[in-house]
Parts: sequence; structure tokens; C-alpha cells
Amino acid sequence: MLGAAVWPGGVPSPTLARRTEWAARQWHDGRGQVVIPCGGLGKHGPPEAEVMRDTLIAAGVPPDVIRLEDASHRTGENIRFAKPLLDALGLTRVLIVSDAYHLPRATLLARRAGLIAEGSAPPLGTARPWPQIKGALREIPAYLIALAGLRT
Repeated sequence: MLGAAVWPGGVPSPTLARRTEWAARQWHDGRGQVVIPCGGLGKHGPPEAEVMRDTLIAAGVPPDVIRLEDASHRTGENIRFAKPLLDALGLTRVLIVSDAYHLPRATLLARRAGLIAEGSAPPLGTARPWPQIKGALREIPAYLIALAGLRT
């Protein structure tokens, strides 16, 4: 699952909370063996992955199925830094959890890394409109840059 901002006091932003709760639901529905929260330290601590781990555990995901990737700061790093964790587990098929606007680029990068990638997004009705619009507008050039292979 891909991270988002942590707010002051270690509080997950609404985006981070939605993504994490959706990932927990996907795990409970049997859509994965392991959950890898991805995201390093942003403006406010702790790292996104740690905040997601705590939210996952509160949602009933057992700690032993959670593997942290807590160093990344960009989508490409999320994938690159999670790949060794997946390799160690012998996994090549992944379900990437993020917002719908973010999934085309995330799955593109995962496939380029040799993974069989599928995306899953929380229902759009659970999101605040303005962050979704900003994210989608930001994602258009980011996707084109990734498609051209200029940056991950």
C-alpha cells in the first residue's frame, strides 16, 4: 500500500487513513498474504509506514503479516524499496492500494520492476473532492514522465 502524509502528532491524514483502512479490508477479504505499507519520514513523524502499520493492526491485521518499507519518499521508491521484501517472500503478484488517480502510474512502475501488479482504490465517495482533484492534476504529468521512462 502506498503512503500519504502524516499530520502533526503522528496522525494519519485522511488520505493515509482511507488507503490503510482499504488495505486492511482487502487483506480481510483474502486479497493478499502480506501487507507492505510503504512510506518514509515526511514533514511530521513517525514514518508513514509505521502509522499505517498501527492502523492496520487496529483494523485486525496480524502484525506478523505486515512488512514495513519505511524509507521511500516517491512512488518509484515505494516500488523499488518494497521489491526486495517481496523477493524474500517469493512473491511476484501484488495488489497495490492507493487512490484511483495514482494507480495507473504505480502499476506501470511495478510492472516495469517485474511484478504482476493490480490496483485497488478505496471508493471515491469516501474521499474529499479537492485533494482528489489536486492529486489527479499532479498525476497527469507524473504519469507521462514515468511512461517516457524519465523518472520514477
